[in-house]
Amino acid sequence: MVEIYDRLLQFTLFQGMSHADLMQVAGHTKFGFTKLPAGKKLVREGDPCTHLIFLTSGTLSAETQSNDHACRVVEQVSAPYMVQPEHLFGMTQRYTTTFRTLDSCNFITLDKQEVLLLLETQLVFRLNMLNLATTETQRLRNNLWRQAPQSLRERMTRFFFSRCLYPAGPKIFYLLMNQLAADLNDSRLDISKALNQMQEDGLLTLHRGRIEIPMLERLLM
Repeated sequence: MVEIYDRLLQFTLFQGMSHADLMQVAGHTKFGFTKLPAGKKLVREGDPCTHLIFLTSGTLSAETQSNDHACRVVEQVSAPYMVQPEHLFGMTQRYTTTFRTLDSCNFITLDKQEVLLLLETQLVFRLNMLNLATTETQRLRNNLWRQAPQSLRERMTRFFFSRCLYPAGPKIFYLLMNQLAADLNDSRLDISKALNQMQEDGLLTLHRGRIEIPMLERLLM
């Protein structure tokens, strides 16, 4: 019971709950516990989102691609991490990213019926879920009103950040320069020059059809 209590406190949905409420949740909620070795698929893009999945230890690979499959980004997320909780409800109740284990990972799962029960009985949980949804909505809306990038490098930086789940850490983008040029409404030559300059600055590494960014946050420096 104490172990479940400590694990739940890692996640924002349970933070702010009293000790008594958390012990009641830990004792009366049907949690699932899963352990997967490295190299296993957790969920695939397009799978129905029927559970909240909490990564309590380990690291996942997250692969997201554009609708036309012209751009694909692979990144890493580490515990504690919730796997796309915003897709449990709403218009599209399916995962939009494929997650795989990079090492041995432990998970706590909570099916939708148990989530609905917690939303009904636990005020703090209900408020935390509401805050989670509204914060994401506000973040996306605020992005629309940010100052426009002043240079091609700034436009590319925004392109990379806008397609990631987490705004830091290593990222691998699979796309052609022609596609990046089309997305940014610029010439392939200018794109090539800007990328090569960023490579000389140690911000990324170019490969055929692949751009590796060791630390995404360094693009803002």
